[in-house]
Amino acid sequence: MKNWNISNKLKIKDLGFKTDDLIDLLLKNRGLETKKDIEAFLHPRLESVTTKSVGIDQRQLQKALKRIEKAIKNKEQIVVFGDYDVDGITGSSILWETLYAMGANCLPYIPNRKDEGYGLSMKGISNVKLQISNISLIITIDNGIVANEAVKFANEQGIEVIITDHHTASETLPDAYAIVHTTNLCGAGVAYLLAQELKTKNEKLKTKEDNHLELAALGTVADLVPLIGANRAIVFEGLKKLRKTKRVGLVALFQQSKVDQEAIGVYEIGYIIGPRLNASGRIESAMDSLRLLCTNNKERAAELAAKLELVNRERQQLLKEATEHAVLSIKNQVSSIKKILIVGHESYEEGVIGLVAGRLVEAFYRPSIVLSLGEKVSKASVRSISGFNIIEFLRMHTDHFVNVGGHPMAAGFTVETVKIKSLQKALEEKAEQLLTEELLMRSLKIDCELPFDLLTKDIYTAIQKLAPFGMGNPEPIFATRGVTIEGMRVIGREGNHLKLVLSHKSKSFEAIAFGMGELAANLTIGDKIDVAHCLDENTWNGETKLQLKVKDIKNI
Repeated sequence: MKNWNISNKLKIKDLGFKTDDLIDLLLKNRGLETKKDIEAFLHPRLESVTTKSVGIDQRQLQKALKRIEKAIKNKEQIVVFGDYDVDGITGSSILWETLYAMGANCLPYIPNRKDEGYGLSMKGISNVKLQISNISLIITIDNGIVANEAVKFANEQGIEVIITDHHTASETLPDAYAIVHTTNLCGAGVAYLLAQELKTKNEKLKTKEDNHLELAALGTVADLVPLIGANRAIVFEGLKKLRKTKRVGLVALFQQSKVDQEAIGVYEIGYIIGPRLNASGRIESAMDSLRLLCTNNKERAAELAAKLELVNRERQQLLKEATEHAVLSIKNQVSSIKKILIVGHESYEEGVIGLVAGRLVEAFYRPSIVLSLGEKVSKASVRSISGFNIIEFLRMHTDHFVNVGGHPMAAGFTVETVKIKSLQKALEEKAEQLLTEELLMRSLKIDCELPFDLLTKDIYTAIQKLAPFGMGNPEPIFATRGVTIEGMRVIGREGNHLKLVLSHKSKSFEAIAFGMGELAANLTIGDKIDVAHCLDENTWNGETKLQLKVKDIKNI
């Protein structure tokens, strides 16, 4: 059960209901009140997304462009150094394909999570040099903004570095040749704009159809950046491209995962496509995902998509085992549950600890740190709760870390294993001071109260004008009071979902409550409840009808 924060205390029916009134209210709840802001939101324009509009330093950008053009002209060996998540993989694909099409002597490289860790590192640079000789330029994708030591090492090796990144910068920037950076996009978004700048200067490419926007959209959704402003425009137009893409690797991935290409949306990317692209970097090498995106060979694409499917199943099993162990570890603590959760084990695979941390946040609603313990050093992934900037919090304790980086909601660090106990003590004490009971209370932002009789197909269609939904632009949530449970059954392999039939006055809906199977023990057919829900469509056996996605239930 959550604390309901209802934006509009008045029921819309009391105002004299019109569909436009509801849409105006939803826009207002999202901070959109002026005609200009509303127009930009409802009709996002990709043309308005420029390096300048997203806050990229124009002097640094020009330095990067000139250095890249020089490297292409002189046939220098360039390495595109990416990250192993979907954002890094899609961004690396975008820039590598662009440079290759421009005639560059260029190869992509994605570090191994276990052996080299996250981002540009001294070990990663050394490994690249062993595989690729005569490197003179490294361009990072989705990493590098805190890689001060690695950039210094590269410079000592006679390698110049251009950083492209979107993560939060530290006080001292790396001594890179140029830094193309903004926190207003994801890493693939930054790579996309850099590639677009390079294409406009190339006669052959500037008139060619843009086949990189779909990759930028994939990275943007998968990296959970706010879907507002420039990100919204990229996803809004990128989804159209994804639904029609002929990129053989993506088509093979859609077929393998049984996704209807013409209906791809944020959900399909976040829960079906993204996890499969992520899986290789979590367990094996993310290069397989990059190869899938870039291949032109249908047979090779089918082979790689099938491989990712198997790796993803392995990832799911590892996640299940580690999550169950971590949850039990927290529940079995002698002391009461702390305001920040810290758990680690030698058996936790580095590739799933971020997902485990997310599951702990879901289960306990506390900022969560999960460590994969090593003999000398340990790797950690961190997930936060709304209103608590986790990267700022961690940077209050930099003397404990080998390195640390991330966003306000997600971060990661490396720590010497012998220092974990002192780090845990310091973090728990600081969290005790900073995390108030109010912050630790789950809250559900509800747009307004609506009776069932106002939930129509026309309303659903009107609401879709606000899509794509995601971080920063949540799907509208409504509350309906005094609803009767007409039918109820537990579904799912592990019985963790509820299928309901709910009625209010003269109208009823089928409803699905994901992850709420345990509520069945406290509910009975005929009970009156208050329900928070989203209006959705469900297609079954060729028939499409409205249904509710339940977000919370309160007994009356």
